[in-house]
Amino acid sequence: MRRPARRLRTSLAAIALAATLAGCGAFGDAPPAQNGGGESSPEGLTTIRVGLPTGVTSFANSDIAVATEKGFLAEAGLAVETQNLRSGVSVVQGVVGGALEIGGASIEPVVNAAAGGGDTVIIGAYTDKLTVAAVAPAEVATAADLRGRQVGVQEVGAFREVMTRLVLESVGLTPNDVQYIPVDAQSYNAALVDGRIQNAILQTEQAVAVQREQPGMHVIAKMDEVVPEYHYGTYFVSRSWLEANRDVAVRFMTALTRAHRFMYENKDETVAIVAKTTEYDESVIAEAYDRLLGEQGVFPVNTGSTRPASRPRCGGWRRSGSSRTRRPSTTGSSTPAP
Repeated sequence: MRRPARRLRTSLAAIALAATLAGCGAFGDAPPAQNGGGESSPEGLTTIRVGLPTGVTSFANSDIAVATEKGFLAEAGLAVETQNLRSGVSVVQGVVGGALEIGGASIEPVVNAAAGGGDTVIIGAYTDKLTVAAVAPAEVATAADLRGRQVGVQEVGAFREVMTRLVLESVGLTPNDVQYIPVDAQSYNAALVDGRIQNAILQTEQAVAVQREQPGMHVIAKMDEVVPEYHYGTYFVSRSWLEANRDVAVRFMTALTRAHRFMYENKDETVAIVAKTTEYDESVIAEAYDRLLGEQGVFPVNTGSTRPASRPRCGGWRRSGSSRTRRPSTTGSSTPAP
């Protein structure tokens, strides 16, 4: 399989830069703000609105559900109102427009927003490794066979469309060689099964479920192999909100770090929570758990983007010229749990 062309690698470097330059805008030593991130609930908790990029929460975004179910957010003095939106683009619009305090999205729309003047700041990650794969029916043996086919995307510039472009470019194709079909994230499996599309970028639990449902469905590209250094999921805020609510951001990420640790140490309970959240059978989630946590280790736990890890990469990005692109600041996501 051919690697993506130089221009694609350069754009990916710019995207990855946002998630790894912790030394350029970490939480640092600034004193925490005294005001909260939203209204107080009857229990005295600070309520924050968090947007997620799919209509139904995916396994990759289920850390908030675990943190809520196990009381980690409440112990941090927070109550989260989760809003499931169409895509990461919609989440970014909500954060930039002030309808959401915190957004959860893949990194591309966050970077694009910063490039367009939206002052977004990354505060952490839900999964820092890719959790998706390109899935196709039997007649599409490899990614090269997508030429002339219909492929499902949410919207141009959103995560799955970017992943689709990476798959295509890895075999020398472009979006002009396929037909984009708009599909909501939760409808990809049905669209594959009924033949409306011949390829979709699926979350791990979606891929497991559709391969069980429809013989012949198979993975034609694992995205963590196509772009192994790609930083995937971010939690982000507006700079103005962060300046006023630094302590809320720290408490939020601390609670999620605790959730990530819990997920690795408690498979059965995690599977039950995630199955309820994603609306998939527990057997599907158990298989996805083994891949995501057992094999890939996608949920960050003890560290975020550290300065030593960032510095070697900075040199490479500067040499490539990608650091000239305006990018969102990154706050350190290494928040030790109590």
